Amino acid sequence: MAKTDNQLLIKRYASRRLYNTETSDYVTLEDIASLIRAGREVQIVDLKSGDDLTRQYLLQIIAEHESRGESVLPVDVLNDLVRSYMTPGASVVPQFLQASFEMLRDGQSQVMDKMTTMNPMAKMPGFELMQAQQKAFLSAMTGSTTGWSAPGLDDQPEKASETGEDLDEIKQQLAELQHKLSKLK
Repeated sequence: MAKTDNQLLIKRYASRRLYNTETSDYVTLEDIASLIRAGREVQIVDLKSGDDLTRQYLLQIIAEHESRGESVLPVDVLNDLVRSYMTPGASVVPQFLQASFEMLRDGQSQVMDKMTTMNPMAKMPGFELMQAQQKAFLSAMTGSTTGWSAPGLDDQPEKASETGEDLDEIKQQLAELQHKLSKLK
């Protein structure tokens, strides 16, 4: 796994505790899942051996969500994954899944781009406020699980800790927009 600028190193100690090297504290699997939803890339390594354990822990996060009744993948897809690892051509499946997710991200970006550039409402007063609301809605719908961004809506990257401030700002903008709309009536 190649290290990126946004990648966070998590070390697993012999006690199986996970240590966030950025914040210098211990983290849980749910903490790691939250970081990933916020758009961070993580790498989990065994402190003693140096082995990369990232895949193992990401699969464990998915399994825990499934065990709580949160369907991550349909049963048919899970069956197909198991079958694919039992066949000689298994190397095609990971490449296919990666390409599928890339296409999904690209499609989402194109839709958001069309919403912002080809929208005749763009000249309407308060349109920027509606864009901010759309961005918040899409973030809520995707759970910020992907770190995907929508062109034209993301002027700068945001961290999960800043979303509370952004929510307050969006609420204020919504109130202003509602006030302006009530004046138009």
